[in-house]
Amino acid sequence: MAIKVAFIGAGSVSFTRQLFRDILSVPELQSTRFAFIDINKRNLDMLYQLCQKDISANKLPATIAATMNRRAGLEGADYVINCTRIGGLEAFKFDIEVPLKYGIDQCIGDTLCAGGIMYGQRNIPCVLDFCKDIKEVAKKDALFLNYANPNAMNTWAAIEFGQVKAVGLCHGVQHGHHQIAVVLDRLHGRETGNWGDPEQPWKKYCEVICAGINHQTWYIRILYHGRLIGSAELLDAFESHPEYSKTEKVRIDVLRRFGYYSTESNGHLSEYVPWYRKRVKDIKKWIDLSKWINGETGAYLRVSTEGRNWFQTEFPNWLKAKDEPITPAIRSSEHGSYIIESLETGRVYRGHFNVKNNGCITNLPDDCIIEAPGYVDLNGISIPRVGDLPLACAATLSASVNVQRMSVHAAVQGDVTLLKQAMLHDPLTAAVCDPEEIWQMTDEMLVAQAQWLPNYRREIAGAKKRLDSARRSGQYRGTIKTQGAARLKVKSVAEMKKRYSAADKAAFKAGKNGAK
Repeated sequence: MAIKVAFIGAGSVSFTRQLFRDILSVPELQSTRFAFIDINKRNLDMLYQLCQKDISANKLPATIAATMNRRAGLEGADYVINCTRIGGLEAFKFDIEVPLKYGIDQCIGDTLCAGGIMYGQRNIPCVLDFCKDIKEVAKKDALFLNYANPNAMNTWAAIEFGQVKAVGLCHGVQHGHHQIAVVLDRLHGRETGNWGDPEQPWKKYCEVICAGINHQTWYIRILYHGRLIGSAELLDAFESHPEYSKTEKVRIDVLRRFGYYSTESNGHLSEYVPWYRKRVKDIKKWIDLSKWINGETGAYLRVSTEGRNWFQTEFPNWLKAKDEPITPAIRSSEHGSYIIESLETGRVYRGHFNVKNNGCITNLPDDCIIEAPGYVDLNGISIPRVGDLPLACAATLSASVNVQRMSVHAAVQGDVTLLKQAMLHDPLTAAVCDPEEIWQMTDEMLVAQAQWLPNYRREIAGAKKRLDSARRSGQYRGTIKTQGAARLKVKSVAEMKKRYSAADKAAFKAGKNGAK
């Protein structure tokens, strides 16, 4: 099937390459025409060489065109995959470090809280530009597959304001699902298959219904070997697990109090709610530093920086290396290739997708972007009705949805007041800062990131004037001098070379929303 798949932000080297190999692992898709689009020529060239090597080594009929001209790359595309990080690591640094001056200690900072909100302000104007080009030059009804964070905000903008067919994709549900299988198996003396096993046998005896919003999705029903699992048994399984009892303290505490387990990592969840990171002295008791995703301050910025440095240094070795043949055995669990396969071949695929609610979750607003179970076939992506979420789960999500809505509309309109109101209603930001601190912090982030915020070009001078006035009058509030409660040093390439496998994993993380 000679379809065309375009990657925007293809310079996300490792992530794009994995999705590319996933698609080519499907026999019917091995004639795919790929367009790799990026504004970073160096990363684009690296990716093109690696993927062209894959095609040649496997003697496949697929073709690749690499271009910095977005419209040329999108022309005639059937599918468009968004892997961008607007502003790259330079902008991301401000998402973490400016809020720290006001006492807001984030782990990831790419979905909600101050960093995630500002990330959305940079991304959404670009997403709307992508949508305009898709409507004008891609195939009619081309599908926009959004992997870029903040996933819900980007997908919301694409559907409501970009007016394209779009779905947001994430792997959080799969990871949490595997954790649940692992802890229940251990509790009952069974072995669990590897997370990366393409057959995923654990899914056959541990089935879940998971629904909510991206990065805050709830396992509301768990069937283990045909038996319904209650919250007490699940809590016992997590609290008695030798690793997760230490690394998932926030998620376990929420499970204890809500009765339901949430999809996202300890670090992610800790910054979406107001309870665990609001006092610096308490943060360390809720996190674990054995892995970056467990709550470390500025963790994703660190590993992304390390990963970028690593793959730029190691690229010549990657190019010389003999890679695994492209077969179904190397296919990842990322949804993208499975959706394309189902739409093109009719093979049914079940997953969890980010789509407009439209009554699926009945106690969340219809206009918001939810993450819910769905299936794909020749008829498209279908999302069954979930009904009401448990009240505590819905209440937590409602706070986030309101922040997302205000953030999306602020980005589209370039509305500074609405942006500040979104910050004001963000759970963790509100737990740490008073209104004047939030107003000043938002101005400071706008000024610092002005080059990536064309939607606010008329507002930047006013923000700078307000900041300067606060400094002159002694009313400036961003005076906290801290690196955060649990910040680790960025490793050098030389330090990473001592642990090759760990460095390669870090490079993958950097590649997933790569350096723009």
